[in-house]
Amino acid sequence: MPDLLDYINRPNDIKNIKPQDYRRLAGEIRSFLIEKVSRTGGHLASNLGVVELTMALHLFLSFPKDKLIWDVGHQSYTHKLLTGRKEQFDTLRQIGGISGFPKRRESTSDAFDTGHSSTAVSAALGMVKARDLKGEDNKVVAVLGDGALTGGMAFEALNNAGRLKSNMIIVLNDNNMSISKNVGGMANYLAKLRTSTRYTEFKENMENKLVKSIPGGKELVNVLKRSKDAVKYFMLPSMFFEDMGLTYIGPIDGHNIDDMLSALQTAGKTKKAAVVHVITKKGKGYVPAESNPSKFHGISPFCIDNGKPVSKDNGATYTQVFSSSLIRLAKQNDKVVAITAAMPYGTGLSAFKKHFPDRFFDVGIAEGHAVTFAAGMAAEGFRPVVAIYSTFLQRAYDQIVHDVCINNLPVVFAIDRAGIIGRDGETHQGTFDLSYLSHIPNMVVMAPKNKWELDKMLEFALSYDGPAAIRYPKGEAYQGLFGNKEPIIYGKSEIIHKAEDIAILAVGSMVKTAVDVTKMLKQQGKEATLVNVRFVSPVDYEMLEELSKKHSVFITVEENVRTGGYGQQVSDYICRYNKQGIRHINFSIPECFVEQGGIGELHEKMKIDAKSIADRILNEL
Repeated sequence: MPDLLDYINRPNDIKNIKPQDYRRLAGEIRSFLIEKVSRTGGHLASNLGVVELTMALHLFLSFPKDKLIWDVGHQSYTHKLLTGRKEQFDTLRQIGGISGFPKRRESTSDAFDTGHSSTAVSAALGMVKARDLKGEDNKVVAVLGDGALTGGMAFEALNNAGRLKSNMIIVLNDNNMSISKNVGGMANYLAKLRTSTRYTEFKENMENKLVKSIPGGKELVNVLKRSKDAVKYFMLPSMFFEDMGLTYIGPIDGHNIDDMLSALQTAGKTKKAAVVHVITKKGKGYVPAESNPSKFHGISPFCIDNGKPVSKDNGATYTQVFSSSLIRLAKQNDKVVAITAAMPYGTGLSAFKKHFPDRFFDVGIAEGHAVTFAAGMAAEGFRPVVAIYSTFLQRAYDQIVHDVCINNLPVVFAIDRAGIIGRDGETHQGTFDLSYLSHIPNMVVMAPKNKWELDKMLEFALSYDGPAAIRYPKGEAYQGLFGNKEPIIYGKSEIIHKAEDIAILAVGSMVKTAVDVTKMLKQQGKEATLVNVRFVSPVDYEMLEELSKKHSVFITVEENVRTGGYGQQVSDYICRYNKQGIRHINFSIPECFVEQGGIGELHEKMKIDAKSIADRILNEL
């Protein structure tokens, strides 16, 4: 018997599958995803949880006419399968292959590129208003997870959607998880929702029939509505959505296609925004992912039989070094507290929570709130450490400026996944943080060269009386240069090797690369001074002045976009102080969004790997 997936090669082919075969197709999809992700790595648990939901949406919608917007987008693998990308799954998250997120360039069935949480309702609402202005009749559906409701942008959009006078569907995928277990009032609220489509149908039928068939029916409806609302406030917490002007339908079994189709069809008949609340199980159908959905949220290649990674890191990661260092320092200072935005596992704060449960705070997917929350604690004498990935810290830029730096408060930002992080692609690369942080007054920005220096920079940051950020990359911590352990002094760089004429100034993760570059240059008869920059803000101008006396070439190397990066600050120094005798070569990331791929592959493509740097230096000199 041929696989049902063999019959799905274009958008809408699922409509040719017989209803009695839906369960079989769901099983084939899960097997396919487990097999492919075990080889390429990717977001497994979230995708296994939405197989039936995605099938129901594809049975309800017609692509590409109708628009489906996935919040975050890491759960769109089944959507990609059902829109004809099955043969490309061997290239999932590989350089030049298909993305692990929706991409408009891949398919006209991908309505919107997404990668960060709590954005789908805003984008969908914009598409609805555009549809209405154009006089079109396509459906628009936004799918967001319950974790996304901890993000303020989702509430801003829901508030706006409550005024809508035409149809829009918001599917709330409730699995009680974001990356880790959801926290806070919204998680508790969703746990209490217990209603059904029968209530919505009864309410609409009652109002229509009374208004049309009974003299004075409109006033009677109002009286009944007031008494009904009083009872419902007491019994049904779904009034939150209804009072915002949204029709609420649910909760629905998110693994029952018939029930979801019925709910979607009901929602599609409303003349306003409707919320369809579905309950799913993250990791469904694969026992290791069901048992540990956080681990299988984003997973490297693994053995299907037991779920264990195929390969292991040889040494501690920067995240693990940060975690251990923070625990050590928190034992010495009871004012040290740790804050995460729904990522205790990814940022290494799970261990801190075990040691200091009363000093650990998970605020949910709410990066802006996390930063201002930290500012409030700092204003009252605590030493908050906010651990957030570089790409997600972008979402809190205003709070960093307005609430932390203007107040000059001692908040420490532990910026994980800085620089090129690999296979999650454009929305997740941490290539902008040096630019968006180093120009803010009062902000100190540091980058460690190795594991020892990360520990010492965290120690320095917690003793510094002002905002401080430490950015470090994904993956195994560099263990070289352990003999170079000059103390961390405010605004001072470290000279690793002295020479003349050529000076290489490397930032953080690129020090390791610069060590290899100096070796390659030496093989060609060229010695170079090697500087570990350490502080991107403030810039060590005293060191630059000293170097300018015996060097005619400055080479800056950083894993950040060129604009606003350390290299441009060095160029500014050369121009500002009229250092006409110095030539500057800037190695950084071009002004582009870096695609997915292996970190080493992307370094080569961006020409910031050791060989590319050495070759260019030799050619230009």
